[in-house]
Amino acid sequence: MKYTTILLLSLLQLSASFLMPSAPIGFSQQQQLQSAPTDVEEEVDYEVPEDAVVLIKPKAMKRLRELKEKEKADSLVLRMGVRNGGCSGLSYVMDFSTEDAIEEDDAVDEYETENIKCVVDAKSMLYLYGLELDYSEELIGGGFKFFNPNAEDSCGCGSSFGV
Repeated sequence: MKYTTILLLSLLQLSASFLMPSAPIGFSQQQQLQSAPTDVEEEVDYEVPEDAVVLIKPKAMKRLRELKEKEKADSLVLRMGVRNGGCSGLSYVMDFSTEDAIEEDDAVDEYETENIKCVVDAKSMLYLYGLELDYSEELIGGGFKFFNPNAEDSCGCGSSFGV
């Protein structure tokens, strides 16, 4: 039975390759879609802090620069965290803060050349370590995007997750 199933799957892949010549034998369409690049990586034109809790991607950095300029501020303190709630159990929280509001136990990623600090409280750090913050200008679903390697579940809106 085991060999029959393997043979049947092999024949299905082989016949699919004849129907779809762009698909190499042994690769499903799903595998090709997952490995296809969705976006061209933008070049990082700023210094990334060593062992950053949150990695700010180039599009997000560009948007943060615009917001800093709009506020006519010399520096920007971005506070990120999590709270209970949302579709998957936890929601991302992101807001502007001040230097005075930085606590002793906060993790601070300092993007020195940009005068931008990303601050994460100690409790949220467990959930956000390794998070990539990106930005999208899409009409539907645009804005800041969170890519969290610690999330086991995530909802369609992208603003909540579960662990």
